[in-house]
Amino acid sequence: MLKAILHRFIRRMERNFDYDASYMHEVVDANPIAALKFSVVTGMVPARDAPATAIAAAGLVGTLAEDCGPCTQISVEIATRGGVKPAVLRAILAGDEAAMGETAALAYRFARASLARDMAEADPLRDEIIRRWGQRGLVALALALTTARMYPTMKYALGHGKACSRVMVAGEPAAFHAPLAAAA
Repeated sequence: MLKAILHRFIRRMERNFDYDASYMHEVVDANPIAALKFSVVTGMVPARDAPATAIAAAGLVGTLAEDCGPCTQISVEIATRGGVKPAVLRAILAGDEAAMGETAALAYRFARASLARDMAEADPLRDEIIRRWGQRGLVALALALTTARMYPTMKYALGHGKACSRVMVAGEPAAFHAPLAAAA
């Protein structure tokens, strides 16, 4: 019964986002309890604890560290539905800090520095995030960065990774940086 419920949930998500989640169906078939736990963890980002543009920036940095195709696209769709303007999303994808705005740029720089383990850069950015949005805001950005990497990593580990593909924002192709190298 749990498998049927999880498969139904995944099919609804696939329709809702025009996304192929066949790898998640495989996870459900292999271990439905693990699939359920995985889905719970990835839904933990407290969206109200930091501005939507900051969460989108941190999440997209995390997604681009692992993927440059369908997972990036679904991240864009989720951010759009969360109220992030297309121009801001295009700027985040392109790495154009001036165009993404101060809030997104702060989270973008922090996420990139965190992935690079560049504490000399990350520490003052972290302090600024705490000053603006408190410890809860910092946790929200850290969770957005971390959980954004989970689905693409799972997809590639199970052999479902695809080559880079066009990412659309508001129906138009968006330029984006080559994927960030995953930190060792």
